[in-house]
Parts: sequence; C-alpha cells; structure tokens
Amino acid sequence: MTIAYVLIHSPLVGPLTWAPVGQRLPNAVVPSFLHLADAEPPFWPLVAETVTAAVAPLPPETEVVLVAHSNAGRFVPVVVDAIGRPARGCIFVDASLPAREGLTDAVAPALLEPLRRKAEGGRVPPWSQWWDEADLVSLFPDAEIRRAICDEQPRLPFSFFEEHIPVPDGWDDRPCGYLVFGADGDKGNGDKAADARERGWRVEYLRGLHLHQLVDPDSVATMIRKMG
Repeated sequence: MTIAYVLIHSPLVGPLTWAPVGQRLPNAVVPSFLHLADAEPPFWPLVAETVTAAVAPLPPETEVVLVAHSNAGRFVPVVVDAIGRPARGCIFVDASLPAREGLTDAVAPALLEPLRRKAEGGRVPPWSQWWDEADLVSLFPDAEIRRAICDEQPRLPFSFFEEHIPVPDGWDDRPCGYLVFGADGDKGNGDKAADARERGWRVEYLRGLHLHQLVDPDSVATMIRKMG
C-alpha cells in the first residue's frame, strides 16, 4: 500500500512551514496557498481546489493522509469533500478544529475585530506582525529560517477572515487525530485536545511551540507516520 502525506499549511503563512517535514515523509505533497493573497471571496473553494490539484497526479491506488497545521485545520472538511479520492485519515497538528457541523469561522471570533483594526487598504499585516517580538522569536530554530518564513508570508485580504467555511456531513468518517505542541505542563490537556478527545480522536503530544515542525522535523515526521 502506498501512502502520500498531504501537508496543508496555514494560509496565514506559507508552504515553507512544512518543507523540512515534507523532506522526511514518503510521497509528501505540500500545496501552496500563497495565491489566496490575490484572490477574492469565497476563499475556501480555492483552498479545496488547490489541494485537489496537488494530489491529482498521484496514482489512483495511493491513499492520502491529510495533515493540517494551525489555521489550515478549519479547511479540512471541505478538502476531504473535494479531493476526489478517499482520505485514509486526517491529522491536525497544533491546529484549529472545524465546527462539528454547519459552518466554521475562518479565524477565532475574538481575533476578528483586532484584525479589522490592523487592516490597511483592505489587507491584514502578515501573521508574524500580529505578535510581540518576545513571543515570536522563540518559535523559530534560527534567524535564517525565521527570515525565510516571514519573507514568504502573504498579506491576506480582510475578507478572508470574515469567511465562514461549510462543514460537509461525513467528512470525519475516517480516523482523525490531533498532535499537540505544548510545554511540559500541557501534556495535551488544552481545549483543542479536549475537544479532539470528545470527538473520539487519537491525541498525541510533543514538547514544543507552535512551529515545532521547523524546530524538530524528525520527531514531527515520525509522529505523523505513527498517527497516519
């Protein structure tokens, strides 16, 4: 059986956030959503279409595991519904979870008004500019990688964050799991991990911060293979 790991990056950053892990997984596919910066709403069909196009060249017998990081987790249901082949499983890596039914907000509601105030010319500043320097610097293994990730970030239209993403019925009729990045005291006990457990999903833990896939891609790749 051939398995391809489809590494779905948050549209707030870029595909380089998955590049080190992609080099360590067999048949890795890393779609890019950087074109969303020049798109108009609705954005969620473009996310689904982009992943569909990225997996289309895979042989028909290849099973795919969808692996979503951060904000990309909100789009997993529409990707499952669109890709045109069965998904073997879905893994959420320190990711936002989609609503259980109905519609999913494209960003946490508490962030919407702060982002509206930050927006200039209808566009929101890049993700790295949302945070204090002290919080940001610890996310990256070194200055070179930080520079590459930050240089790639898009300035998304504010309308991206106002969107509501549909949740098709039956998208989670397959094994799903949640991989937590956290400090020693967390041990996977946060709200998102608790939500995943309530849904009956497998929950695993790695000590690290939100971009831990850049810091320790070997451990993250190993855990993804274990879960998928």
